[in-house]
Amino acid sequence: MKRRQAYKFQLIPNGEQTRLMRKFSGCCRFVYNYVLQLQKENHEAGKPFISYVSMAAKLPVLKRSQTTKWLKTTPSQSLQHALKDLDRAFKNFFDKRAAFPRFKKKGKGDSFRYPDPKQFKIDSTNSRISLPKLGWVRYHNSRKILGTPKNITITQSAGRWFLSIQTEREVEKPIPVAATAIGIDVGIARFATLSDGTFFEPLNSFKKHETQLRRCQREMSRKTKFSKNWRKSKAKVQKIHSQIANSRRDYLHKTSHTISKNHAMVCVEDLQVRNMSKSASGNTEKPGRKVSAKRGLNKAILDQGWYEFRRQLEYKVSWNGGWFVAVPPKNTSRTCPYCNHISGENRITQAKFLCVECGFTENADVVGAINVLRAGHARLACGEKVQLGLSVKQEPTEETTQSSV
Repeated sequence: MKRRQAYKFQLIPNGEQTRLMRKFSGCCRFVYNYVLQLQKENHEAGKPFISYVSMAAKLPVLKRSQTTKWLKTTPSQSLQHALKDLDRAFKNFFDKRAAFPRFKKKGKGDSFRYPDPKQFKIDSTNSRISLPKLGWVRYHNSRKILGTPKNITITQSAGRWFLSIQTEREVEKPIPVAATAIGIDVGIARFATLSDGTFFEPLNSFKKHETQLRRCQREMSRKTKFSKNWRKSKAKVQKIHSQIANSRRDYLHKTSHTISKNHAMVCVEDLQVRNMSKSASGNTEKPGRKVSAKRGLNKAILDQGWYEFRRQLEYKVSWNGGWFVAVPPKNTSRTCPYCNHISGENRITQAKFLCVECGFTENADVVGAINVLRAGHARLACGEKVQLGLSVKQEPTEETTQSSV
């Protein structure tokens, strides 16, 4: 089977290379926003959608224009890939998988890509990489790159530049070493509770840095915008956000690795995190209720990283040869695993479960995890499509393609 995997490293560019990378990402952002504006005008005028081929045909015209001739300094394939990203965003919108594409903002998600492996050369021995119009750039060689490099993405985060190399390689079909099945119930008081009774404590990365972040943001708001002191304060805020994200990502990788390594079958709830964390403020005509409490709950939910945890579990279980099953979350916390009685009164508190029918009592999160595991077994027994490492909602494919950092 084919395995696609990404390896991420921090770049060590010089001053000129840093300036050029900012310019390249800015040019890609300009092309993306320029064509997005054309698409919006076409839509408002009732004209048909502009295809990728038509969008790409506008690039030579922009490069020849006197006002945008500076686009020539950016690799052409990087500009073309920016249009491919926009085309994919519109396809997701038309298929109702995402909202209408939004304009990109400077300093947020700055990136560009080299999609052709012939464009770059990797010298792992000397920890450097050759990129078009940048030359040889050094990087922190923290791990060995396995497989054939397919494309490279350059991104900026908190003032630092990173290199992501996507590779592809053939691997033998994995056979699970473990022989156990587990159900997982995610929460806030306990990050992940397993059906065997074990659980993982929450990291609460944002909560730990919240006071420091609030103080730095207050200092930044009192500075003159775009002044030197304002930029220094902004760098501090970005650094804290980066620390929060890195700590959360590291914790999720370690937790998902432990679970996928020790269990051959992993069952989780198919939670709609975006809907669960929606604001309750409402509008002027219908104001929301308990907005402050809901705001705190939303903050706690997003601090856990449930969706990222599920994504990591999905491909790691696949890499270990196991089965990943997502089940509907309905009534998983209100069903008695002993007598199957369903009632909202069974869960008397957030942490305690007491069946009003048979008197069975247990931790509420453990009960939820047991019911998730039972639902996963039921789905397998009914013969529904469950592919190695894939959710039951997905169609099976011949190859598993996931990215890992």
